[in-house]
Amino acid sequence: MSQHCENNDQVLTNGHGGTKDNGNLCVLFSVKENVGALAEVLRIFKEYHVNLAHIESRSSKRFSDDYEFLIEIDTRSESANIDKALNDLKGISTYMQVISREPRGKESVPWFPVKIKEIDNFANHVLSYGAELDSDHPGFTDEVYRKRRKYFADLAFNHKHGQPLPRVEYTEEEINTWRTVYNQLTSLYPTHACREHNHIFRLMIENCGYGPDQIPQLEDVSNFLKG
Repeated sequence: MSQHCENNDQVLTNGHGGTKDNGNLCVLFSVKENVGALAEVLRIFKEYHVNLAHIESRSSKRFSDDYEFLIEIDTRSESANIDKALNDLKGISTYMQVISREPRGKESVPWFPVKIKEIDNFANHVLSYGAELDSDHPGFTDEVYRKRRKYFADLAFNHKHGQPLPRVEYTEEEINTWRTVYNQLTSLYPTHACREHNHIFRLMIENCGYGPDQIPQLEDVSNFLKG
C-alpha cells in the first residue's frame, strides 16, 4: 500500500450516506468463523450498493474461531450508502475499525499509533503491498528466492505484538554465507572497530548466540537488550 491509512472515527457523508471525497476507506473487522460468514458480509455491501476495491482474510490472532477481514471500499459511487453498510457490519462483527486513506477535512488528524500494539492494525497491509515482485526485480524469475522471500514475509505477516518473535529456520546456504561474512568481519574488529563495539560484541557472543555457525535469532537479541 503506497498510502498509509488515516483515522476516520467520524465518517463524513454526502446526501446518500457516502463519503465526501474520492478516497477509499479501509475497514478492518473480525467475524466468527462459520459457514456463510463471508457471504453475509458481502450481502450487506450488496444491499447498500457498496463496491469493494479489495478484500483479504486470515485467521484471527486476537480471537479464537474468528476470521479477520481487511477491505477497501470504493467511495466514488453516489448511490452507495456506506454509513448504513458499516453500521450493519458492526452489528455482526466481533470488532471493527474504520480508517481512511485520504484526509477528511480541515479537522482531520492523520492516524498514528499511540500504543505499540496498534501497529498491528496496518502493518500487515504494508507487508501485503510488498509481497509481489516487479518484473524487473533481479529475483523475479528465481523460484527459490521467491519461496524464501515468502517464508520471511509470512513470519512477519502472522506475528502480533506481544507474541515471542518467530525463530527462523535458516538454510545451510544462508549459514555458510553468514559464516564467511562473520569470520571476515571479526578478523577486522580488533584493529578496525571501536572499543565500545568490541566490548558489546563479546557480550552478544556470550548471550545472543553470535558465532560463525549460527545466525542470531532476533528474539534472543531482543531479550538480551531488554534485560
